[in-house]
Amino acid sequence: MLLDSLKRLEATIEAETEALLARRAVDHEAVNRLKSQSLLELTRLSRGIDPGMLDAVAAIHLARLRDKLARNQEVVAMHLRAAEEIGETVAAAEREAESDGTYTARIGR
Repeated sequence: MLLDSLKRLEATIEAETEALLARRAVDHEAVNRLKSQSLLELTRLSRGIDPGMLDAVAAIHLARLRDKLARNQEVVAMHLRAAEEIGETVAAAEREAESDGTYTARIGR
């Protein structure tokens, strides 16, 4: 059961990372719902588990999941930075388009 939950979360994280890297449309609401469900399931399953008693297969999946989560975090952060830069560029263009030049410094006078 724990292994199945780890595999589902791993698949969700990997799919999101690949979609962002390929610049494909991502249904963020659906991805976040899947991640939340997986994390809730893992939380419930892990309550009675002693980490020292995990078998090698579960430990391998946990290590792989940790690596995929780290990569996902990098890619999501890069995606958010790009969205912020686009937003700043659009806002600057809107300000410039709305300005009549009254308060801008004129060079050459």
